[in-house]
Amino acid sequence: MKGFPEPDPGRKKALAAFQKSAGIRFRSLGLLNLSFMHRSVSNESGLKLNNERLEFLGDAILGAVTAALLYEGQGEKNEGELAKIKSVVVSEDILAGIALELQIDTLLILGRGEENSGGRTKKAILADALEALIGAIYLDAGYKTAFAFVSGRIGPEILRVLENRHHQDYKSLLQEHCQQVYRSCPAYHLLKRSGPEHERIFWMEVEAAGKTFGPGTGRNKKAAEQEAARMAYESLTIS
Repeated sequence: MKGFPEPDPGRKKALAAFQKSAGIRFRSLGLLNLSFMHRSVSNESGLKLNNERLEFLGDAILGAVTAALLYEGQGEKNEGELAKIKSVVVSEDILAGIALELQIDTLLILGRGEENSGGRTKKAILADALEALIGAIYLDAGYKTAFAFVSGRIGPEILRVLENRHHQDYKSLLQEHCQQVYRSCPAYHLLKRSGPEHERIFWMEVEAAGKTFGPGTGRNKKAAEQEAARMAYESLTIS
C-alpha cells in the first residue's frame, strides 16, 4: 500500500514483534506505524502525518462490530439496554486497558512535550491509538479481518460487563461510601516504588473507616490507588 513512509529497520523489528504477539499481519508497515503516531508529533514537526484520521475510521468500525456482537448475542435485550452495554464496552477505560495488554504504549510515537508529560500512560492517547490500529487493519486487510481482531478483544469485555466484572472507578465509589457512611474521606499513601524507570511499579495503601487497606500495585500511582481503593471498597461493602 502506497502513501505511508516506511519505518526504519529498528522500528520494523519492533513492529514485527508486535504483529506476532497481537496475531495480526500487515502488508503495509508504514500504515501500521502511522496508527501509533500521535498528533503531538505533527504539531512539533509541522508534518501532517498522524493517526487522527485512522482513529476516526477505527472508531466507526469498533462501534459497528460491537453493535453486531451485541445484536447477535443478546437477543433478549432491548435497544436501550444494548446501548448502555455498548457505551461501557467501548469506553476509554476499557479501550486503554486493551491497548496496554497489547503493549501499544511501548510503540507510541509522541512529540517531546507529550513524552515528557507521561503521554504513554494517558488513557485517551492509548484508546485513540487502539482505534487507529483498528482503522489501519481495516484499510490493510478489509472488514472481515478487522471484525475478527475487534471481536477477539471486545467479546470478553462484553461478558465482563454483563457479569459486572468490568473496570469501575473504585476511588469514586470508595469516596462516596466513606462520606455517606463514615463522614470521612479516604487517604492514600505511597509505600514504595520498584523496578527500572520504564517498568516502574508503585505500591499504594489507603486509610478508610479507621482501617488500612492494600497495598495496591500498578504501573503508575493512579492505577495503584485504584487497586487499593478496590480492596477497601469491597471489604467495607461486602459482608
